[in-house]
Amino acid sequence: MHGKVRVVRSMKTAVVVGTGAGGATAARELQGRFQVTMLEAGRPFTPFSMSMRNMERLKRARLLLSHRQISLFFPPMRVAIAADGMKVIIGRCVGGTTTLSTGNAIRADKGLRALGIDLDEEFQRLERELPIGIGHRSCWKPVTRELWNAFSAEGVDPSPMPKVGDYDRCIGCGRCVFGCPRGVKWDSRSFVAQARSRGTTVKTGWCVRRVDIRNGEARGVWARRGPLVRFFPADVVILAAGGLGTPRILERSGVRFDQRLFVDPVLCVAARRGGAAQHAELPMPFYAERDGCMLSPYFDYMSYLFDAAWPAAPGEIISIMIKLADAPVGSVHARLNKTLNESDRRRLEHAADVCSSILERLGLPPEGHFRGMVTAGHPGGTVPLSASDAQTLHPGCLPGNLFVADASLFPDGLGAPPMLTIIA
Repeated sequence: MHGKVRVVRSMKTAVVVGTGAGGATAARELQGRFQVTMLEAGRPFTPFSMSMRNMERLKRARLLLSHRQISLFFPPMRVAIAADGMKVIIGRCVGGTTTLSTGNAIRADKGLRALGIDLDEEFQRLERELPIGIGHRSCWKPVTRELWNAFSAEGVDPSPMPKVGDYDRCIGCGRCVFGCPRGVKWDSRSFVAQARSRGTTVKTGWCVRRVDIRNGEARGVWARRGPLVRFFPADVVILAAGGLGTPRILERSGVRFDQRLFVDPVLCVAARRGGAAQHAELPMPFYAERDGCMLSPYFDYMSYLFDAAWPAAPGEIISIMIKLADAPVGSVHARLNKTLNESDRRRLEHAADVCSSILERLGLPPEGHFRGMVTAGHPGGTVPLSASDAQTLHPGCLPGNLFVADASLFPDGLGAPPMLTIIA
């Protein structure tokens, strides 16, 4: 009698493009059911090591001439320039923009819920799994407590910002956006490490150019690393290259979709006061929502470094951030086509007036107030979900085995940190 012949089927493969919040989560969830390869255009992340004193010296010497210089000092931080000059900051490294975030962990799913997408179960799971809390409030410094009281007196109802990380170990250096030097702040490298421990392959320095689509099916991706060009075959492709990277890959792949874009613009209103030392305080320790905007204390490093109107002494600056939920009007091609419409600008001006009123409550007269550059850090909405996608989270313009897992899926501007919602 002949013995039985055992047929061993190889595991299906998945390629995940990007290692930020969405890509890292997708890889961790897929590994085991698929053999996953993660492709990251950047390199392993290293926190920015330049001291505040040296940054101040460069500023006083007028050697910081352009915001583009930030990538020379700190390669993971890249700046894209919109049509109207707005600076859009993105992360290009293992961990993506989560490494540059301030660790904020709030729900930003109002637009998704309006489409019938219920993520309650996912958020509950994350609350059990991640160290999310407001315990950092016990280590607030005087400037933050004063601002909390001024926000309250202005009637804008502040709430402590939920943060994800082990803030019992926070030393209040204020450098969250440059990568926490003590590993206090959580970022998606944690999920990348978990996926890798389960068998995922992580390849850095590979910039994905396009998805190979034949007969309505994704067959893999073409990527470049320096002079090398390589094809990575896959049964499933997940694009998580961010709100700017993902639509560019799709466009080069021949996928047709309606171009749109929001970026959550940021404008800081600031004033001088000796001894403020806000640069050495936890950024965005609390927030208030008002008319499609989020207001929060925040030392604006980009404006400090590259805007001549900002004083050279960082310890003499108090700054309040406005994060705006802008209209999803714009497009992402070879050039970033994004401007703020009249409604966006009107709401931004109104929010700036509120910030000035708050600063006045600290005894800082309006003639001494100054503003920062208009920047942005949450590009998205380029491949938005619709009500018909509520069950699958899969935009109908994509082949069945090609998925998106980043802020491109949001239907509208958020005006709020998207990290937790992307993970959910």
